[in-house]
Amino acid sequence: MKILLISSTGGHFQALLKLHHFWRKHDCCWVTFQTSSTELILNEEKVYWAYSPTNRNLPNLIRNFGLAWQVIRQECPQLILSTGAGVAVPFIIMGKLAGIKTAFIESFTRVQELSLSAKLVLPFLDVVYVSWAQVAAKYSKAQLIRM
Repeated sequence: MKILLISSTGGHFQALLKLHHFWRKHDCCWVTFQTSSTELILNEEKVYWAYSPTNRNLPNLIRNFGLAWQVIRQECPQLILSTGAGVAVPFIIMGKLAGIKTAFIESFTRVQELSLSAKLVLPFLDVVYVSWAQVAAKYSKAQLIRM
């Protein structure tokens, strides 16, 4: 299976790295922000560098929609998997419009409700994985997992 892995840097990126037992068995490529640590960690991976910052930045949102269109057309993934945050929005929307399966793994710190990014893409998700029962109870697409 070909998987497009998407995350911002920091904790979202670390969370996706911790899932290597799943994605390492597949043909993967990454979308994240270019930093010295992501360059070092992903030096042997196929990576597309997204535009940042994404918070309240309309020009970068538009650029990332363009990047999403280009990457999805070029890579033809079967699954788009993201741990967030804002960079996930254009890729999940474009992916779902292209008929690709989409999944979002919400941060375990989201105890009461989904993050803004997850809420924005919820209509375009096949599943959102959450760590708390009270969050799972609020959203029909949410599945409870323990990481």
